[in-house]
Amino acid sequence: MAHVVFLEKTGCKGNARQKVLLSTAGHTLSVRDIRHEPWTREQLLAFLSPLPVAEWFNRSAPAVKEGRIVPEALSADEALTALLAEPLLIRRPLLQVGDERRVGFDAAAIDDWIGLPGIEVPSNIDRCQHDHEPDALRCGD
Repeated sequence: MAHVVFLEKTGCKGNARQKVLLSTAGHTLSVRDIRHEPWTREQLLAFLSPLPVAEWFNRSAPAVKEGRIVPEALSADEALTALLAEPLLIRRPLLQVGDERRVGFDAAAIDDWIGLPGIEVPSNIDRCQHDHEPDALRCGD
């Protein structure tokens, strides 16, 4: 099994469910809060660069949902500037095993990558669990 560096927003129900799946599969986790990492452009790009810029963003973040930030309209440089200024805009979780890094929780890709043997994965495992709750209870921000 793998040792996974798991970067989350502490308190996020979706990230909590994802960590349980990884632990149940036998992986060990080093959990960090994405908001408290001393990010540099290079460190963040190591996770994000394989993806199109629009996929770098947490779609549940209020600034994205309200249209104040339109990921599809940003250059890579503009997007990095926004993400470094407000880490809650970063799509979560960020995962690292060894030198390989991933963004988001695509269960099929994670199963191919490090394995989720015998784990029944809910279809909504990569979605915010607060989409139908009042803003005061949401973790998307």
